[in-house]
Amino acid sequence: MGRSAFIRRAAACAAAALTILASGARPSAAADVVVFTSAAPAVVEQVLATAFTEATGNRVLFDVGTVREIQDKLSDSAQPDIVVLPAAALDVVDKASGLRPGSRIDLARVGIGVVVRAGAALPDISSVDALRQTLLAARSIAHPDPQGGGFAGAQIARMFARLGIADAIKPKVSLAYAFTGGVAQVANGDAEIGLFNISEILPVRGVTLVGPLVPELQSYITFSAALHAGSAAPEPAAAGFLHALSDPHARDAWLTAGFEPIGGEH
Repeated sequence: MGRSAFIRRAAACAAAALTILASGARPSAAADVVVFTSAAPAVVEQVLATAFTEATGNRVLFDVGTVREIQDKLSDSAQPDIVVLPAAALDVVDKASGLRPGSRIDLARVGIGVVVRAGAALPDISSVDALRQTLLAARSIAHPDPQGGGFAGAQIARMFARLGIADAIKPKVSLAYAFTGGVAQVANGDAEIGLFNISEILPVRGVTLVGPLVPELQSYITFSAALHAGSAAPEPAAAGFLHALSDPHARDAWLTAGFEPIGGEH
């Protein structure tokens, strides 16, 4: 679809959320809301942030990184207003008393998909054995680094082990995160097949999503969000954007981005 077209489509899906937000009064002084987020849900958050800013006047600033990078920043005394991470990673932040009690919500979950270069023949991934044979036959495979602090890479590495092919495919694997060019390796032909979060495949131009992993092999990552205990933004601004992320009217934006919306308190 391409990133710009993808963002336009997701933005259209967020229009209803904008209408709801616009029904409230604008604050007398606009505020900046700082969000620390892992990469997979970042595009949806940014689309919803545009609607939120237009409706309220409050600006949303994003710091996007791997789970480990964000956790390291939080450990080093960084104090964003909102944190968005996989639920298990947010548990760690919560136990360190880094979150405002009662503010946590589950947003959406995403699965892993298989991607090839646009125009390439679509490989068979319809069963466990079909995927095994496809991966063994591929000349090159790209996926996130399982040791780099993300969740998808570790899930994919476990899947290779389960399929009994980890050693066989290791020489042809290229490790790269989607947001630092992993999916782009597939688009430009440097990798024949990629495995990434579906939400990180859809915005990239020049690739085709073959489909999600079969249920027997699929691993979902649930993303949650909460107000940080050290938030400096005014309560209406920070809590307002947190609500915008989980509002029922944001559902279509999450779906467009390849997520399954959840919503509600954790």
